[in-house]
Amino acid sequence: MKTKVLNLDNKSSGEIDLIDAIYGLEPRADLIQRVVVWQLAKRRAGTHKVLTRGEINRTKMKVYKQKGTGQARHGARSAPLFVGGAKAMGPVQHSHEFALPKKVRALGLKHALSSKAKGGNIVVLDEAKSAAVKTGDLAKRLGKLGAVNALVVDGTFDKNFELSARNLAGVSLVAAAGLNVYDIMKRDKLVLTAAAVKAIEERLA
Repeated sequence: MKTKVLNLDNKSSGEIDLIDAIYGLEPRADLIQRVVVWQLAKRRAGTHKVLTRGEINRTKMKVYKQKGTGQARHGARSAPLFVGGAKAMGPVQHSHEFALPKKVRALGLKHALSSKAKGGNIVVLDEAKSAAVKTGDLAKRLGKLGAVNALVVDGTFDKNFELSARNLAGVSLVAAAGLNVYDIMKRDKLVLTAAAVKAIEERLA
């Protein structure tokens, strides 16, 4: 599909061909959801933990004799029913990560890109460069492009552009090599530079 290439002043700078095999698919929400869940599961720390009975610093001696007291039978004071005892079946450290085939991950990325293309939410820039570090100026330029809440993707970011964009709450920057489904779906607009389009095609073609 043919798409206009714009500059940061929202003026036409030519056209670019977006491959239908990447940007022209019928988006499948189930594939996108699978990849997002996989990403968020990998991100979880899994460091939540409570002390088990073996780790509680209390005496392991029997509280009182088994029979003859008229009370319930109890063992160590580290039992969960005592104040200061362990927590029964509490959380322990573990990884929440699970495997997802590479082909499914790649397909999920294609469907995420296609969903943005289908909604008309992809903006292609000739380049993402700023002459100086001016956040306010960049905010106005992105506003003209309709990229107030946007993910900007480039091969290698210009230093001035990167410094200008870092204080914009609605704008995220990601290199083409690190492009992922979660970041794409999190923002309303996807802003790709010509270099990013080429890098994505090399990655997914």
